[in-house]
Amino acid sequence: MTNESPSVCPAVLSSEDSPQENGVHTNQYSSISPPASPVAQDEPFSTYFEERVQIPDSENQLFSFRKLWAFTGPGFLMSIAYLDPGNIESDLQSGAAAGFKLLWVLLVSTIIGLLLQRLAARLGVVTGMHLAEVCNRQYSTVPRIILWLMVELAIIGSDMQEVIGCAIALNLLSVGRIPLWGGVLITITDTFVFLFLDKYGLRKLEAFFGFLITIMALSFGYEYVLVKPDQGELLKGMFVPYCAGCGPVQLEQAVGIVGAVIMPHNIYLHSALVKSREVDRKNKKEVKEANKYFFIESAIALFVSFLINVFVVAVFAQAFYNKSNMDVNAVCNKTGSPHTDLFPLNNNTLEVDIYKGGIVLGCFFGPAALYIWAIGILAAGQSSTMTGTYSGQFVMEGFLNLRWSRFARVLLTRSIAITPTLLVAIFQDVHHLTGMNDFLNVLQSLQLPFALIPILTFTSLKSIMNDFANGLGWKISGGILILGVCAINMYFVIVYVTALNSVVLYVLAALVSVAYLAFVAYLAWHCLVALGVSCLDCCSRVSNRPAVLIEEQSEYDS
Repeated sequence: MTNESPSVCPAVLSSEDSPQENGVHTNQYSSISPPASPVAQDEPFSTYFEERVQIPDSENQLFSFRKLWAFTGPGFLMSIAYLDPGNIESDLQSGAAAGFKLLWVLLVSTIIGLLLQRLAARLGVVTGMHLAEVCNRQYSTVPRIILWLMVELAIIGSDMQEVIGCAIALNLLSVGRIPLWGGVLITITDTFVFLFLDKYGLRKLEAFFGFLITIMALSFGYEYVLVKPDQGELLKGMFVPYCAGCGPVQLEQAVGIVGAVIMPHNIYLHSALVKSREVDRKNKKEVKEANKYFFIESAIALFVSFLINVFVVAVFAQAFYNKSNMDVNAVCNKTGSPHTDLFPLNNNTLEVDIYKGGIVLGCFFGPAALYIWAIGILAAGQSSTMTGTYSGQFVMEGFLNLRWSRFARVLLTRSIAITPTLLVAIFQDVHHLTGMNDFLNVLQSLQLPFALIPILTFTSLKSIMNDFANGLGWKISGGILILGVCAINMYFVIVYVTALNSVVLYVLAALVSVAYLAFVAYLAWHCLVALGVSCLDCCSRVSNRPAVLIEEQSEYDS
């Protein structure tokens, strides 16, 4: 077989000439896997998918709980990103700053997240490839490398928040005896251990993640029952999209909620996780059924994550909304807390983070509330840092076509994220470390277009998705949602940059913005072509024609 590089404008076959099986056009995305390296490896190449879950047969049933159970797993692993320490911090801050008034923003953000995760799952199910692999085949070399670097930055930022969350939880549980750098090192070690749990079976690994979600539900649920929030105010805040008396502080919290919930690397992760189920992609009925059950499972998983987030918001809305530093200082001083100095003697509104949140819970509701809070944060941080590591593996394998051993891949992806986190932990103390979350949230907000634009692009292409390509309604609504989410996150970035009060940083930000917007425009161009704006289809690497790409011959073909 010859080694030919694909042209910039890939040749296409007409849909009439393309092979069909069970009513589905077959193409490279529904019939092949990533090319394998011809070089023999000392250790067999293995990923999260070395075991695939078999789907039970059933007669023509509209719904089967047995099948839903077989498909259950990927959605819950995906939902962990909605429960990471960054989300928990956003929840408690919105509760303390706005009470129950922003719960509707959390609800809407979760629904938008579900719709975007649906696109990610459909891409993986229909094509048999995850988003990074499809990007590798569809974009030119330079844009592909830039896209990979941007996604890696998002993963590093997310992983830093998660590891910091674990370190803070260990510091709280040990009453300050375990320093931050020690907590980071512990997190590194146990993450390596947990990541090898899939050697004992995929379902056991998924059950372990389910156990961690259960710990979070019980921990934050305990705080919820202890505080006894006003249920009427809670329901009003959840279903009435209005924020009476809100100002810039509350607006920033609302924008922060959207940015914390919808995370770029999670789109890549979910498109890969669904490949763990045995689905015959040449059978249209099986593909349609898999899409249905994955959507139901994702909806259930995100509903659970939404409830846990509501627990956190409600606790801080009920107990600490409109509290001043002086109020908290008095209570902490009365209970003999050693952390009274965290709350200066002034009437400024209380500002909390993950660390201070645990301290004020301990002051107001006793030591048990503090330790149970720390256990919940530890479960959130540990589970999310593990799924973040999987994201890093999938992204590197997809974009770079790496065929390394399991240990080498885990070591590299962990090192990329852990090294800056460890340096920060060594040179910062626990009282200042959580302040990094604002910067890390901005970093991830900037990377959001690099996940949302590609997923809408590829799920809208008939040349990739065939009969499962987005319809006109999904194209329009998906485009509006993605434009809205990206605009909200850009506002968050602008607010953060303008608060820096530095001319040099303003100039640097302006220069970076030009390059950033140019690359976003490039991705948007491809997306518009995929959405059917044919006048822009000038030798683009994507085509919206109902056709099938000729199978590319890679350098690894024999």
